[in-house]
Amino acid sequence: IMIPLVTHGNELRWEQKALEEEARKVMVERKRKIRYRFGTMIETPRAAVTADEIASLAQFFSFGTNDLTQTTFGISRDDAETSFLSEYLTAGILPENPFDHLDEGGVGRLMEMAVRLGRKTRPGLDIGICGEHGGDPKSIAFCHRLGLDYVSCSPFRVPVARLAAAHAALRERKAKPSGRR
Repeated sequence: IMIPLVTHGNELRWEQKALEEEARKVMVERKRKIRYRFGTMIETPRAAVTADEIASLAQFFSFGTNDLTQTTFGISRDDAETSFLSEYLTAGILPENPFDHLDEGGVGRLMEMAVRLGRKTRPGLDIGICGEHGGDPKSIAFCHRLGLDYVSCSPFRVPVARLAAAHAALRERKAKPSGRR
């Protein structure tokens, strides 16, 4: 069960308590134990920089990269793409559309921080992304370098995502010294 748009550990704690109460009721009603995992989406800069606190409660993270991009830049994707973004790209203000390719210098730094902090608190924390960046080869390569466990994307992007993930893994393997001569 994944809680979206968490901004504070107390918020997640409150949601977790409500979930556990409801889960207990359902298990008693059904007379059986139901296994589930409790996690959150990291979609705000505050969630990223307090990921250590959030990881003390969450069993997994999923970066909502579309919302994290919007909240980091402080712009709505729809507003940006219908007004100033094309001019920013043409003028070179932004090197590429941050909604098409993950902004490694800003959003990516927040993600790196969240991965490091989250896994410091909870080693082995499962972390992935969901959103359109999960189907972008450049973004997938970045996520692989960060050590993310999975990506999810729109169904029509799955073949490209699988190929990009394989390429990232092969590049990493090729870059490591094999010890053979």
